[in-house]
Amino acid sequence: MNQTPDPEPNASGEDATDPRVARRNKLNQLVERGIDPYGSRFDDRKLISQCRELAGEVKFVTQDGKTLDLPDFDAGDVDYRQWKTDNGPGEEVGPKVRVAGRIMLARPTGKLIFLNLKDWTGNIQIFIGKKQVGEEDFELAKLFDLGDLVGAEGRLGRTNTGELTVFAEKLFFLTKMLEPAPEKHAGLTNPDLRQRMRYADLAFNDGVIDTFLNRTRIVKSIRQTLDNDGFCEVEGPTLHTIPGGAAARPFMTHHNALDMKLYMRIALELHLKRLMVGGMERVYELGRVYRNEGLSPRHNPEFTMLELYQAYGDYESMMDLTEQIIGDAIQATGGDYKREFDGKMVDFTPPFQRATYADLFQKATGIDPTDDDGVMAYAKKLKLETANKHPDVIRNEIFEEKVEDSLEGPIFVIDYPASICPLTKRKRDNPEIAERFELFVLGMEVANAYTELNDPDLQQELFETQLQGQEEEDSMAKMDHDFVRALRYAMPPAGGLGIGIDRLVMLLTGQRSIRDVILFPVLRPETNE
Repeated sequence: MNQTPDPEPNASGEDATDPRVARRNKLNQLVERGIDPYGSRFDDRKLISQCRELAGEVKFVTQDGKTLDLPDFDAGDVDYRQWKTDNGPGEEVGPKVRVAGRIMLARPTGKLIFLNLKDWTGNIQIFIGKKQVGEEDFELAKLFDLGDLVGAEGRLGRTNTGELTVFAEKLFFLTKMLEPAPEKHAGLTNPDLRQRMRYADLAFNDGVIDTFLNRTRIVKSIRQTLDNDGFCEVEGPTLHTIPGGAAARPFMTHHNALDMKLYMRIALELHLKRLMVGGMERVYELGRVYRNEGLSPRHNPEFTMLELYQAYGDYESMMDLTEQIIGDAIQATGGDYKREFDGKMVDFTPPFQRATYADLFQKATGIDPTDDDGVMAYAKKLKLETANKHPDVIRNEIFEEKVEDSLEGPIFVIDYPASICPLTKRKRDNPEIAERFELFVLGMEVANAYTELNDPDLQQELFETQLQGQEEEDSMAKMDHDFVRALRYAMPPAGGLGIGIDRLVMLLTGQRSIRDVILFPVLRPETNE
């Protein structure tokens, strides 16, 4: 669908070739008939899905008064006309319904008009007969355009072909659409226009509204899972004085009254941990975070994160909880643990695979990750910049280059180098290793979790340590004095988990781009060129 500019007005105001002018002409005719082209309250309406649930109430009453169930139209080809002939003279009866929705298809045939009406639960056919609705409403139907919102009241029944249909007895005009509808076959296909004009994408493209309704079901399921497990949902601040809790470049703003620089939050972590100190032992937030970074099929500058913290847990309890959250979300969206994504089948049946960072590193590179010289040589072979970089920074760049994209998963990558995890507790038997996992699916990071560091002295030391070779925005070593002070009031041992909601929705709905699961993604300014 290519957007065309509004037509230039001419002296007569008429241009039969311009669809916008034709639609406005019909709008004017509605007004002349005393009909409000933008409608009014429409009570006692049934959703189209509810009408379909009533299909079993449609019966056939024979001439001798016998009530028959209709054949099973879902079982295969049914010759309904022949079925009625075989059962002798009679009449079909069904419940009276009132429906409303958008006209997606119109087929006028003389004294009959067939409409395909769509609401957010489905589609249904509307039969408009001149005899059944009367002269006035039939003339009204001639002013309908594709995309208009209309209502119909009538009997629910079946056509001779067996299609469930509302046989209209009364019509209602609810809203005129003034823009031309997308072409029937080409449709609204340009990705930029689909995202920019999400309203048209939702209205006219099949499956789009289902994706976003499934997103709602996933978020609702996550809340239900956590609420049932005793977690408390909270709301943290979106304006921070320190961009902490993640390695990311922040958006900056300025508070005029206080004359101070503020940052849009890049993570939810540090304020949720403060609540743990205060005694809120299981807390979570589902909230927006903002990172001033590039755009890609997996990145949008604002996105939705789940972060949660559980007192007296660790990263292993977070793995169990992650499997529970994802499993429940799958049940909420159809229940099939095998989901197709980007042409590949992913099996989310728990338990997920677990493998250590070191084992995956060695398997992919043939290099022992503890061999600094071998790691350095391999990095140079990959033409990675190594000068003035900490060995663990180099190790992680190799991991991102050679390992992450090969992870099909779902797989928990566990036990990361401690030096790149300044908010994470170290393993008791090896302080060089952090109790951290990341969940990967088809090379995409979906979740990140720690056994949380609660030693205030070590936390302060790590905040003060910027690894050599790390850019400032890529480091989580940002001093937050109040957070360290909070830890001195004693935060319990805990597990913490973050899940990227948008990426999880991508995987469970089969959408390849994050922009297709965010209703209004960030886009370049629209131009008329």
